[in-house]
Amino acid sequence: MDGLSSLALQQISRTGETSPMEVVRPTSVANGSSFADTLGQAIKAVDAQQIEADQQSAQLAMGGGNLHETAIALEKADVSMRVATKVRNKLVEAYQEVMKMSI
Repeated sequence: MDGLSSLALQQISRTGETSPMEVVRPTSVANGSSFADTLGQAIKAVDAQQIEADQQSAQLAMGGGNLHETAIALEKADVSMRVATKVRNKLVEAYQEVMKMSI
């Protein structure tokens, strides 16, 4: 059990209830970067794969390069773009759900 969960359980056992401010902590990755930083790095990685696939395609079109490596690079770029699109859709969906909540 992580520290936040045990803290929340201790708070519940002492008072019988918790206030949201006592339980909720800022979300961050283990290395201290924020969600926005992590998302930005993921978008940069997708962009890098797209650029690599484009470069290999252009090289192949000019008569050089390797067909198999180009096909693999294109497929990796396609899969990463599909995953990024699904993440974006989930984020938009979550945002819309939060906006529907009443205060």
